[in-house]
Amino acid sequence: MPAMPCSIKSPERRLLAGSFAVSLLVHALLLLVPQRTPEGRGAPLARLEATLAAAAVTAVAPATPPMMPAAPARKKSGRTVRRSTPVLLAPSSQPTWSVAEKAEMDGFLDELAVQARRTTKPSLAERSIALARTAARQMAAQEADKLAVLEMRPNSPPVDPFSLEMYLDALVRRLNRSAGFTQNDPRARGVQAAAVQFRLNPDGSLKSFEVLNAADQAVEIAFIRSVVERAVPFSPFPPDIDRAARSLGVTICIRPGRGEGGLGFSRTDGRAC
Repeated sequence: MPAMPCSIKSPERRLLAGSFAVSLLVHALLLLVPQRTPEGRGAPLARLEATLAAAAVTAVAPATPPMMPAAPARKKSGRTVRRSTPVLLAPSSQPTWSVAEKAEMDGFLDELAVQARRTTKPSLAERSIALARTAARQMAAQEADKLAVLEMRPNSPPVDPFSLEMYLDALVRRLNRSAGFTQNDPRARGVQAAAVQFRLNPDGSLKSFEVLNAADQAVEIAFIRSVVERAVPFSPFPPDIDRAARSLGVTICIRPGRGEGGLGFSRTDGRAC
């Protein structure tokens, strides 16, 4: 009787062992299935991990290349610096020398050229004015030569006619002032023309008094001598006359019927005495 339960229990144990084994297999399969399905569902995650891994690889890969381009980067920067100079000059030159501005500059240069031509080549009016001035200087020199005679120094420069004119004007004014203080008898005058000449030193002192033509004017000549002696010393010669002349001779013409009472010294009008 005790062998029967053993035979009964042994199949039950076998069934239990088999069911247990089956359950283990089922659980194992169940465990395996969810692990595969998340792997299938998590394929994008695996891709993300793959991409992250790739990014990590790319991050590592560029880490080495930048070391190589570091030197080229400096070369490029050096090249850009060298090229920057012409690039900056080109735009600066283009706006400054545009077509309009170049035309304006050409016009301005043309105006300067025209002005230069005008200055180098005087117009007819300017030439006429220059000729008139030259003629006036020549007339003044001729008039001064008739009234004044300069004793020139050797190798001396010519005297400025206007400087001589101004000095003679001052001399005539001084003679007229001196004549106002000198007595003269108008009734003793002659009727013929006469001439005298007195000469001055550079300091204005009297060097000589000479009668060129007495005629019948002895009284008038004496009056003129008194006037000249009272008027000396005259003003010293201007620097240009002093450098050029040793003395200055002044001719006085006596013409009847010109002035009364010893007055009337004036510049000659071009007629000879």
